[in-house]
Amino acid sequence: MKEMICINCPLGCRLTVDDADRQNIIVTGNTCPRGKAYAIDEITAPKRMVTASVKVEGGSLPMVSVKTARAIPKELIFDSLELLKQVTLTAPLHIGDVAVENILGCGVDFVVTKEIRRTCDKE
Repeated sequence: MKEMICINCPLGCRLTVDDADRQNIIVTGNTCPRGKAYAIDEITAPKRMVTASVKVEGGSLPMVSVKTARAIPKELIFDSLELLKQVTLTAPLHIGDVAVENILGCGVDFVVTKEIRRTCDKE
């Protein structure tokens, strides 16, 4: 038996999960079907959204925030953050621009979450 709190909505249902039989996972405590789906996903294939910052060249700010377009497998989090250390984007940048495509082959992109203007070069 495992206990967890559902994070799909503000109710924060306290879930109890019996995963002794992985083919028939039993979830109790949920007030909606999303709670059951969340618990099963969390037990069988946990995923997380990842947020970070990457360097910007020629922009009004030296860094820009990025996030995964969807949740990625939990085991890829640290490798995806290491990957971002090698990334430098060039301004201008717009919300939704793809910063890194297909992170580590998982089919999810890192996308830009802030507008960054290009700075004018002074001569």
